Amino acid sequence: MNARRLPKATAEPCPCGNSAEYAACCGRYHRGEALPPNAEALMRSRYSAYVLGNTDWLRQTWHPSTCPDDLEPDPATRWLGLSIKAHAQQDDTHATVEFVARYKVGGRAWRLHERSRFVREPRMAGGAACWLYVDGDMIGEAS
Repeated sequence: MNARRLPKATAEPCPCGNSAEYAACCGRYHRGEALPPNAEALMRSRYSAYVLGNTDWLRQTWHPSTCPDDLEPDPATRWLGLSIKAHAQQDDTHATVEFVARYKVGGRAWRLHERSRFVREPRMAGGAACWLYVDGDMIGEAS
């Protein structure tokens, strides 16, 4: 796994902003012990993967039709927090998540406000279905 910084202890809070410890929250998805049960959980795990530099998880959870070739993190980016604004499931296989991710680059603060689209597809051995990020629409301008 490509990782910039893994949590030092199991008691460390999860970067996704839930009150759970990383090991019991996004860590179990990153380690392959469980699949996120819905698009919001996947979104949170992807944010944590960005914070930790876990490009393997980002690639695994990005729909192959839209996944970019280069997912290497920008070492100058410091992620500050995630806020989930809305989670809507259209049917068993389609959902959207609206979120705001805050970060700093070169001492300047930014906000990424996006409405992301997710699809649930069989992708694992044995046909287990998992949620995948497809794409998203920016809401407002990055600030």
